[in-house]
Amino acid sequence: MDFELKSFSPEQAAQLAADALLVLVPDASSGAALPGPLTDLIAEATQRGDLEAGVGKVLSCYRVQGVKAPRLVLVRAGDGKPAAVRKAVSAGMAVLKQPGIKKLGLLLGLLGNDADGVSLAMQACAEASYSYTTTKPSAKARALQLVVVGVSQVAAARSGFDEGKALVIGVEWAKEWANRPANHATPSMLADAARKLGRKPGIKTEVLGPRQVAALGMGAFMAVAKGSVEPLRFITLHYSGAAKSSAPVVLVGKGITFDTGGISIKPAAEMDEMKFDMGGAASVLGTFAALAELRPAINVVGLIPTCENMPDGQAVKPGDVVTSMSGQTIEILNTDAEGRLILCDALTYAARFKPRSVIDIATLTGACVIALGAVRSGLFSARDDLATALQQAGEASLDPCWRMPLDDEYAEGLKSHFADMGNVAGRAGGAITAAKFLQKFTADLPWAHLDIAGTAWKSGTAKGSTGRPVPLLLRYLMDEASRPISAAAKKTAGKRVRKA
Repeated sequence: MDFELKSFSPEQAAQLAADALLVLVPDASSGAALPGPLTDLIAEATQRGDLEAGVGKVLSCYRVQGVKAPRLVLVRAGDGKPAAVRKAVSAGMAVLKQPGIKKLGLLLGLLGNDADGVSLAMQACAEASYSYTTTKPSAKARALQLVVVGVSQVAAARSGFDEGKALVIGVEWAKEWANRPANHATPSMLADAARKLGRKPGIKTEVLGPRQVAALGMGAFMAVAKGSVEPLRFITLHYSGAAKSSAPVVLVGKGITFDTGGISIKPAAEMDEMKFDMGGAASVLGTFAALAELRPAINVVGLIPTCENMPDGQAVKPGDVVTSMSGQTIEILNTDAEGRLILCDALTYAARFKPRSVIDIATLTGACVIALGAVRSGLFSARDDLATALQQAGEASLDPCWRMPLDDEYAEGLKSHFADMGNVAGRAGGAITAAKFLQKFTADLPWAHLDIAGTAWKSGTAKGSTGRPVPLLLRYLMDEASRPISAAAKKTAGKRVRKA
């Protein structure tokens, strides 16, 4: 699927050779419009009440005189703000599902030239037309091949268009790998996907196997992988967009390609959805795919510890004690709390890059789903500046998160009689205690944790990956690229994790 950005008026849009034309119409008129087939139709439909006010209200027409595209859809876009634009485009695309629509004209010029609105309109087009086909030959592949985005001023919309195009690529990378069944997305296959990204401009990839991981002392990560015949992989991605001396942002994605729960096995119902437990890893891959398109002036490192969590005879048992890369010992009280075990070693590894910030992304806890549902991802950080930056990026990209507490008292339940800590602390405040566990491996690092268990995928009839939080992450990175490293980050960058 491709996009073009063009400047054209409603009169020019009416002459666009396309299979369909989607026109976003604000609720409030911006003033007298020049006469033409589109503006005349909008005025008459509004007067007669056929095009009602309200975001997402649709009027679908066929073979309108003076309009070259055979199918014409008018959609109300309210005040034209980004959230309204996304909702309006989604509503319009819902009536344009015909397989014959390969080229679509999307007229946004009546709304102005809000760059974020352009990006979100493009994302909505991609979302509505997305089709997963990798393991389903009977599925109909996406018919829509080209969207011509019409605005009044190309220069004003260019930044949003470029970001939107990159995000469509990045989100669909994340969706593809999260949607694949576990036997089509093994740790080795994820590593191959990362190597493919490594062939893109500005990106390099390194993949470590079991022997190298053992040499690093990643005992917590290795413990999770013990029960599977699929060998673990530790993937490192480097995006170089700034000077070598510029401290990178490090993204750490949880890559459990299937989670049975291990010896603490999960109930059978809906266990198939545990293929989505590598949603954090998929979001890192997707973010790097977007970076390769957009090429911002920033350095980024992606770390993906990936393995399966299986109940083999060699699997780690409840009560076993393992030694993490940091030297801290962990009593594994519940083998289904495995994500934090692979992440803790990756967070320790992250310190070697002397990062300006470290963000881990993980489908970590069902408790976060209970707390926040499917609307907002959970955000945990002891750093106000980092938390604020991520929250702002989430709001701007309409991929929101919500900051949760990290009071020291929540860590009390992690105390163990037989190790430096346990890996769980009971049901109460489960999302917070999981974050407190991870915090023990970050010391002075400028660290944040995104729990995406409620937002990474949908269940039911709409089952599938959402591609979140790629939009949040890319917006955060773009914002970081435009500002110098903070004084606080300079002060803490490069400090290694201390043993607790």
